[in-house]
Amino acid sequence: MDLNTVFSNGVVCPRVHLGTYRIKKAEEVATSVSSAVGAGYRAIDTAAVYRNHGKLATALREVLPSLGLSRADIFITSKLAPKDHGSEKCEEAVGKVLKELDTEYLDLFLLHWPGVQKLDVKDPLNSKLRAESWKVLERNYKDKKFRSIGVSNYTLEHMKDLLENCEIVPHVLQIELHPHYQQEELVSFCVAQGIHVQAYSSLGQEGTNSPLFKSDVVNQVSKRLERSPAQVLLRWGLQKGFTVMPKSVHADRIKENIDLDFVIPAEDMDNLDSMSENMVEKYAWDPSTVL
Repeated sequence: MDLNTVFSNGVVCPRVHLGTYRIKKAEEVATSVSSAVGAGYRAIDTAAVYRNHGKLATALREVLPSLGLSRADIFITSKLAPKDHGSEKCEEAVGKVLKELDTEYLDLFLLHWPGVQKLDVKDPLNSKLRAESWKVLERNYKDKKFRSIGVSNYTLEHMKDLLENCEIVPHVLQIELHPHYQQEELVSFCVAQGIHVQAYSSLGQEGTNSPLFKSDVVNQVSKRLERSPAQVLLRWGLQKGFTVMPKSVHADRIKENIDLDFVIPAEDMDNLDSMSENMVEKYAWDPSTVL
């Protein structure tokens, strides 16, 4: 399986990213980046709300030359903070993100959330302000500050609303996806529109305490294939066509999480798919209430 995907605009993107949510300490950021790039990761996912942009920039400045790599070798994604929706705030935030990450461009920039921080979820202003933010992303895309643009945590209704009003169809939707929460209708919609789907929380949100790790189906497949539960869950995502973005600060797990050069047989994929028949569980925040 090709571990790259090609967006609708021709941009090539690795399908395994290093996730950096909750990785804030300088030493942890340095360890994660060094271990990941050394293990073959060529993509890093961050966000303004993760508050690690500067530390990531520092780590990349140190790591890349030591491996004979440059900025162009690493696919960097960041996201707009929900407090920065709206024309002026979004434009300011874009400049700040680029400065913090010490880069002239980003490979992918996403609207992180459909709602505006501190605004009631039912306020129609949410829709107006996120539409303004999308126009800012379109402008910066045309100005080549972003190689691709997209959204995160949008529901089917949010996506339909965006597509009715956008000039540039988003290249990416990043959402929570795993065998307990498969969002088939939304995924099918994106596939039909040529929008690449990225999966976060592939392993749940509690590490090895996640119900996904305790699933009999996952553990049976894990034993049969002699792979860890994490590898099974990540490989499931790849075989569904998604990009995955596992997060760790441990060098051995970081290496394991990109060692996905195996195939889950069709019968096992069916069993993993059927897990949502017995348990539908969303582990991250729910955007469905946002107007």
